[in-house]
Amino acid sequence: MTIDKKFIDIFLSVSSKAALAAHYLVGKKDKIAADKAAVDSMRHQLNKIDMKGEIVIGEGELDEAPMLYIGEKLGTFNGPNFDIAVDPLEGTNFAANNLPGALSVIAVSEKKNLFNAPETYMEKIASNIMENGVLDLDYSVKKNIDNLAEFKNKKPENLTVCILDRPRHKDIIDNLKKLKVNLKLISDGDVSGALLVTNEKYKVDLFLGVGGGPEGVLAASALDSFNCNFQGRFLFNTDKDKLRASKMGIKDLNKKYELKEIVSGDSIFCATGITSGDLVSGISIEGNEFISETLVTHKASDLKKIIKLKQKISG
Repeated sequence: MTIDKKFIDIFLSVSSKAALAAHYLVGKKDKIAADKAAVDSMRHQLNKIDMKGEIVIGEGELDEAPMLYIGEKLGTFNGPNFDIAVDPLEGTNFAANNLPGALSVIAVSEKKNLFNAPETYMEKIASNIMENGVLDLDYSVKKNIDNLAEFKNKKPENLTVCILDRPRHKDIIDNLKKLKVNLKLISDGDVSGALLVTNEKYKVDLFLGVGGGPEGVLAASALDSFNCNFQGRFLFNTDKDKLRASKMGIKDLNKKYELKEIVSGDSIFCATGITSGDLVSGISIEGNEFISETLVTHKASDLKKIIKLKQKISG
């Protein structure tokens, strides 16, 4: 079974209108208000779609989020069953401070084909290398870089690794520096960071490090369409994390997940720029119209491209 191609434009509209809603609060120094605007818009649009949708990755659990919470049912309840993962505003600080790289992101799969990730950290590694055994979460940083350099016929100093600039990554970053690898340090946005491995034009060979588990699933849904590789391992550091894992039926807390275990079957992924970044340009306004750029993938139709749209501003 595949997702009807008509839903590509539908979900593209959802992410672009959520991006527009957040756009009006870019640079206003209020990340909570910007996030709320994107959430409100996305939920409103999703509820108009002829589908039986369920949020599997959203703004948190029911007691943490009033809207787009995990388990929330959306749509008209007519039409196909979808699992939906959302990050209405990825890079809240980027939007609040008018910095590059804020996105509105949605991924949709057939029912039970998108991993219901707990709200916890995840170790990640992503690349455009599909061959088994070249890169692995269980390898040391040095072994991954040596293998990557050999596979790409490059010297380590000609490789670029993207990683979140966090104190928890000090050892990884120190090891990469010793190997003379080029670093692309990002302050936020590890969905977009992982997606930089999808095209040589971004000049990123590897994405590495610890980030959000839900963001890992969102990135994996796009990487799957690009025939890229991804591994993830959830980090359950607290009793609360372990309780969440138990509720979700996760028994092996140290399991390393391959891409196909995170997303399977057909899927649609849309990431619309709010502020311009490496992946896509941000929202711009021309009179009573807005222009958006969205990275869109649909696995069944082998669609993977950036779509630029001009739409009327409603209301």
